[in-house]
Amino acid sequence: MLSRLGIEKIKNEPVNSDVFAEGIGIAVGNETLVEFGTVKKSILKHFNIKQEVFFADFNWALVIKLISNKIKFTDIPKYPEVRRDLALLVDENVGFDSIYKIARQTEKSLLKNINLFDVYQGSNLPEGKKSYALSFTIQDNSKTLTDAQIDKIMGKLQSNFASELDAILR
Repeated sequence: MLSRLGIEKIKNEPVNSDVFAEGIGIAVGNETLVEFGTVKKSILKHFNIKQEVFFADFNWALVIKLISNKIKFTDIPKYPEVRRDLALLVDENVGFDSIYKIARQTEKSLLKNINLFDVYQGSNLPEGKKSYALSFTIQDNSKTLTDAQIDKIMGKLQSNFASELDAILR
């Protein structure tokens, strides 16, 4: 939605707040445009809500300030991006922010985006564990990546998640 409004150079970051159990913030520079995620169970319990609730909080004043009516375009990248998904089994106290930081430290130049698309905690998992489903977008602006290069990056990510978070592939 933000890109359709002409807002560019955004970055996704994990959000730690009193509202979200798991959240992502989208910012331009140091200013947050939107924070969204799943509402903490303690808040839901207070209002006697028994199902999961997703919430988004837009900074509309900033969004309107940044909207550009100019037509902008960029060249289509010459080299393709690659998306790889991982499902990680981690302790229930591990947050997305920990995974995000480790991934960014592991691969600084080619890792373009980290997306959390599912969190599962339930009957099919061991006690005290939860599963994160993540996608990683990898791209080199100067050449096409080979399968071996991509596998090496994904291997480093998996290894660092295992060593720092005791995460295992699901």
